[in-house]
Amino acid sequence: MSDTAGTPSPRPDAAGAGASASGRGLIRRRRRRWVRGTALTVGVLVLAAVGAGWVVYAKLDGNITADEAAAAELARYEKERPTSLVKGAQNLLLIGSDSRAGDGNRKYGRDSGTQRSDTTILLHLSAGRHSATAVSLPRDLMVDVPGCRRPDGSRTEPMFAMFNYAFETGGSACTIRTVEKLTGIRIDHHMVVDFSGFKKMVDAVDGVEICLTEPIRDKAAKLRLPAGRVKLNGEQALGYVRARKSLGDGSDTDRMDRQQRFLGALVNKVRSNDVLLNPVKLYPVLDAATSSLTTDPPLASLRGLYELVRGLRDIPTERVQFLTVPRESYVYNSNRDQLVEPDAQKLFARLRSDAPISVAKEVPRDSATNGATDSQSPDHTAYEGTSPSPAPTFRGNTAAEHDCE
Repeated sequence: MSDTAGTPSPRPDAAGAGASASGRGLIRRRRRRWVRGTALTVGVLVLAAVGAGWVVYAKLDGNITADEAAAAELARYEKERPTSLVKGAQNLLLIGSDSRAGDGNRKYGRDSGTQRSDTTILLHLSAGRHSATAVSLPRDLMVDVPGCRRPDGSRTEPMFAMFNYAFETGGSACTIRTVEKLTGIRIDHHMVVDFSGFKKMVDAVDGVEICLTEPIRDKAAKLRLPAGRVKLNGEQALGYVRARKSLGDGSDTDRMDRQQRFLGALVNKVRSNDVLLNPVKLYPVLDAATSSLTTDPPLASLRGLYELVRGLRDIPTERVQFLTVPRESYVYNSNRDQLVEPDAQKLFARLRSDAPISVAKEVPRDSATNGATDSQSPDHTAYEGTSPSPAPTFRGNTAAEHDCE
């Protein structure tokens, strides 16, 4: 009989099973605790991974600066802007600013409160993303600049001036309107990057390899490089693409050629599996790329950038083309440029209609004018859905070309 009324006597084996260090009950309880602990650990890790992922996403997404002022200014002139002719084709204006504002840019000169477009490239992405064509616009090109809004709110009068005057007086909106007036091409998006951002991007991919046909000793650009294959860090790359008077023939055309070759090498480096498939290397690239950008509002997010570039991965490097708009010395000032006609209009018309073009290092006409010729080569057939007319050939190069070969 139990010592305590109402308390049933335990089964003969109950105390042993419950108290024994090797009993089945203890094993079951340990198993349940282990399962609960494992589930909790996995849950914590998943939440931590999701949280870390969100933090990374939020940081990268917040890096990009939206150019709201340009969007508002362009909206004022919507009725006079060209319309897009081909669904799916995209035109971006890439602007390299020579602003000295900010810690990373001050060592390149005094900040006078103004900035100019050190480099401007019109990037055309074909519908279906069969090709990408980057057209350099010389900063000394004489163009009609419309009346634009200054940073202080005042407005300029329309004038005939050097192309980089547009960015200096009216920023990206004025530059876009100038390009649209010059080419008749609708600019869908724009990006502005400064010296510091350019350097960060190059350093983030662990440098970019180029090939030099001769050594460089340039005090102004602070470059001292041997001939042959050379990997440039961010500071060296900036000096290489900006140097003008001491490299090559000292012309702006030669400078733009160097910029195009460097961009081709950068494209190859970023697209390499070593970068895109390695999260440790990819994050700093994304961080550098996003933190250095000022873009139109639709592009000012990771989603916007992803939607834009996701189709670019499949473009063959031989279809990533670089050229300079057909230009020659301005008739009234040899230190300025003017368009070569009708070559320039032929180029603009084909970009507007998303018709193919070809590039070559040498073309039959005088290369000094960047002239174009019509090519009957089978390799120059039109893309599906475009004009079957022969693709004109302009002096330029592709991302598949290497100077050392």
